[in-house]
Amino acid sequence: MSFSEAEVQSARGAWEKMYVDAEDNGTTVLVRMFTEHPDTKSYFTHFKGMDSAEEMKQSDQVRGHGKKVFTAINDMVQHLDNSEAFLGIVNPLGKKHATQLKIDPKNFRIICDIILQLMEEKFGGDCKASFEKVTNEICTHLNNVYKEEGW
Repeated sequence: MSFSEAEVQSARGAWEKMYVDAEDNGTTVLVRMFTEHPDTKSYFTHFKGMDSAEEMKQSDQVRGHGKKVFTAINDMVQHLDNSEAFLGIVNPLGKKHATQLKIDPKNFRIICDIILQLMEEKFGGDCKASFEKVTNEICTHLNNVYKEEGW
């Protein structure tokens, strides 16, 4: 993992814009994922009965998980300049999703793409471009963990 100091600062600046509203933006990302990719909802038993986007937006569980996702990404972003610390966050997360939760790893790319899409909609293409390398690193490392776990 190699980010220049300029890339780290640019990515952090882009992410700060999203993270300042972590619960709402995280909720928007999850609701979009569940509506555009309904199969992703099957991993969340407590979300299954929610059919409308409005119902999901109001759900404390969806809002809580959206914030949890954004908090995990925020932890990773804070360690872009420290591979060991970054992997110390990504590896246990990947292992839990692979072994305990059994989440298909393609869903990480889906959620990252939706985050980038929302970044572009809210803050423009430069913001998205500043964060693409981060999402690629996250997905690559999560996929590596899955391979190590036999996926």
